[in-house]
Amino acid sequence: MEHPLLDKIKAHYFDSDRDNLVKAYYYAEKAHENQKRASGEPYFIHPVAVADILIDLGLDAPTIAAALLHDVIEDTPATDEDIRREFGEEVLTLVSGVTKLEKIVFKSHEEEEAENFRKIFIAMAKDIRVIIIKLADRLHNMRSLNFLSKERQQRMAKETLEIYCPIAGRLGISRMKCELDDLCLKYLDPEAFEFLVVNINQKLEERNNFVSRVVSELQQMLAECNIQGEVFGRPKHFYSIYKKMKEKGKTLEQIYDLTAVRIIVSTVSECYEILGKIHERWKPIPGRIKDYIATPKANNYQSLHTTVVAGFGQPFEIQIRTEEMHRTAEYGIAAHWKYKEHVEGEMSIDQRLSWIREAMEWQGAVKDSQEFLDALKTDLYNDQLLVFTPQGKVITLPLSATPVDFAYAIHSAVGNKCTGAKVNGKIVPLSSTLETGDVVEIITSPSSKGPSRDWLKFVKSSSAKAKIKQFFRKIMQEENVKLGKSMLDEEAKRRGFSLSDLLTDGGLHKVYDRYSFTTEEDMYASIGYGGITAAQVVLKLIDYYNRYHSAPPKISETVSSGSFYKAAGAVLINGQDGFLISFAGCCSPIPGDDIVGFISRGRGVVIHRKDCNNVCHADPDRLLPAEWVKERTQKAMFNVNLQIRAADQTAVLASVSAICSGLGLSISAINGRKDKNKDYIVDISVSVTAQAEVESLMNKLRMDGKIYDVHRITS
Repeated sequence: MEHPLLDKIKAHYFDSDRDNLVKAYYYAEKAHENQKRASGEPYFIHPVAVADILIDLGLDAPTIAAALLHDVIEDTPATDEDIRREFGEEVLTLVSGVTKLEKIVFKSHEEEEAENFRKIFIAMAKDIRVIIIKLADRLHNMRSLNFLSKERQQRMAKETLEIYCPIAGRLGISRMKCELDDLCLKYLDPEAFEFLVVNINQKLEERNNFVSRVVSELQQMLAECNIQGEVFGRPKHFYSIYKKMKEKGKTLEQIYDLTAVRIIVSTVSECYEILGKIHERWKPIPGRIKDYIATPKANNYQSLHTTVVAGFGQPFEIQIRTEEMHRTAEYGIAAHWKYKEHVEGEMSIDQRLSWIREAMEWQGAVKDSQEFLDALKTDLYNDQLLVFTPQGKVITLPLSATPVDFAYAIHSAVGNKCTGAKVNGKIVPLSSTLETGDVVEIITSPSSKGPSRDWLKFVKSSSAKAKIKQFFRKIMQEENVKLGKSMLDEEAKRRGFSLSDLLTDGGLHKVYDRYSFTTEEDMYASIGYGGITAAQVVLKLIDYYNRYHSAPPKISETVSSGSFYKAAGAVLINGQDGFLISFAGCCSPIPGDDIVGFISRGRGVVIHRKDCNNVCHADPDRLLPAEWVKERTQKAMFNVNLQIRAADQTAVLASVSAICSGLGLSISAINGRKDKNKDYIVDISVSVTAQAEVESLMNKLRMDGKIYDVHRITS
């Protein structure tokens, strides 16, 4: 007897498509034959379930093949070339898009997940089917989550609720989003989930009787208007009820719309006609009438919503839409494949995917995958408002967005040249908060020098923030390249290598592939503006060098005391990041020191200790407030300069070396001399990560009987 999925494939697909899917089924079954899931069941049931979900959504044959094969490259000996040869380039592209990154050592699970998701998001921008496969993959994993540990259940449920549920919502696939929402609630708040299941089911019969009466009256109204249509009740899913109770502080008894009644008619005019008839019969509740037909949601959802009080005294919600709107609401972007003969046209699909294109525009401007994921979560979670251009085009923005957000939503060039704004015909400050329905006009000037850094303090959309930062990075490209090259050279020396020896063609290509660079200049610029750290690049170069050379090209251990080491994002200037910064060699500031920024020529903002003589007498107009960002400095290295006064140079050098070694600290420079009192003065430069390490080192040195004094110095 054949597997039910094979019967389903034969019922839904024809000719070569069907043959290819049957082939993919048996290929995946063979590849996974000795593998088990956490439940002890054969692993193959997972790709079969993913394919089954996607067939129900109506996806095309290449997508179903990719669903069956989506774990083959990652979890079996099969290669990319095997999939290409057997199933073609299109299926391989989809499988590769869903497959996780090659095994890389990450600092944390969160970093790995962020990097994996960024890869998937980039692939999904090229082909939306990638994320639809990933959503089906996540849905089946959530259905079988009970076999994992409680910690893994909660971690996966949290990730699903924060990322995958909002994406399913943005793509308009409500049937998938609702099930994912409820499964997340089941594991994140099991007591609340159980409470809802028990208590909602207790009054199910009473509620069904009420809905039946409402449906009967609505069917009568349709008949009176001579409108052919369908009327039915739809229970709200548990998570939406839970969310409403939490956000509005209501008990279950106070949530009256546990069931919505839906009316499906043929035309838009019939939607409005029956809405009028309903309002004639029953009293609508003010503020609860929403017209998503005239102004669709960002995911192209369209419907009329109204909440009315019936003659029986109980309020309830009614949703009115056409058949086409209903398909879009249930299947979202997947309706493009499921209902090909009724699909609205390519422009509609482009509109639904515009948010993905916008995210791809700014994703390259953020520093790392975690920052990208955090920004994406913000955009996915933010409620939205709809505003209009003077020509009547609808622009979707996050709540509390400003005219600057609007300008960048139109185009980067409009944002960069923006000098003012009119809202509903009146000139307003650029920091003003927009509201739904506002008509916004942006005033631009060809002589504008570009955006202000102050805009970063009030813009709300991740897209606008990224584009503003990108502008400043581009105009400082030359400085970034120069600074990045200097930092890379310093980092190579710090690790005992010559940069010129490390910059082999093979090593550079390894770096280019990992970080998507095309030229050496791109790499230097990225280091200079903090896109990646010099250490990330140097470690890649060293790894490649050591594979193909028997001995590393060692250089002098001494590093100039005037050198500096930049930690990307370690400091905020005037409360903002994104500045080109370096650290002064004269006073060697480290996390924990009181610091100030000095506007230099050629090196951006140079960070000094506040007690440094060089800034005590500097022009006050060139000084900027600066502060450390604790969470970004924990892994960065900084040089600190100490001066030691002792009676015996040889003995003190041995003590300093032993104490630093015992604390796991690296000495990057050391110099000794005699003063006029015949005392020995030893200046050392030590690499540290925080002020606490300096204090520990100085305390241990002071305990040495041969040392008179230890203090930090400025040169």
